[in-house]
Amino acid sequence: MSPGVPVAPSSDTIHRALAEFRLSASHKQVQQIQQYMGMLLKWNEAVNLTAIRDPLEILYRHFCESMFAASVVPLDNGRLADVGSGGGFPGLPLKLLRPELEVFLVESNVKKATFLAEVIRDLGLTDARVLVSRYEELAEELTPLDFVCSRAVGEFATFLDWAASPRVDAKQALLWIGGRDLEEVQRLSSWKWREPIQIPQSLRRFLLVGTRNQEIDS
Repeated sequence: MSPGVPVAPSSDTIHRALAEFRLSASHKQVQQIQQYMGMLLKWNEAVNLTAIRDPLEILYRHFCESMFAASVVPLDNGRLADVGSGGGFPGLPLKLLRPELEVFLVESNVKKATFLAEVIRDLGLTDARVLVSRYEELAEELTPLDFVCSRAVGEFATFLDWAASPRVDAKQALLWIGGRDLEEVQRLSSWKWREPIQIPQSLRRFLLVGTRNQEIDS
């Protein structure tokens, strides 16, 4: 690694950060976070995986915020699709924290998808796959889905209609969302939403958890 590339935070720093999000991790999981972040920082010089460059901010904003979902939703096992995965968030951190979870990383950008495949290979993860595709073109490759999630999907109505459709049949949706988008998403009738959960260390970001509205299904 070149001298200009930042390094991942220490294990003590990672443990402290996770504790602020009501999370804990084993020694192996912390090592995996460090290894994953080291790869992210190195690849980020050539492939724009994240606009954040500071390792501590990456730890909080990407890793801890992603893993936070495991403290409020039972994610111990099941099938999860991370749509618009980018640098792997939230899917890969959730996989590290909940190894029994089966994860699909949906990413249409080939360079980003290549990075995700390298992380999976280097960390020796099983039941984790990268699907190089636009999510709208996927269905049977993913079903049945227990969870569908995204931090960067953008067009919420289109995404959530796809996730609720009979061909995808996702049971729960998890969104990492800004305060300005909450009302738009909560108005969508295909999902029943829990009260927004404020993400620790943030004033404007929320975790929104929804269950598919069975009455709307066709």
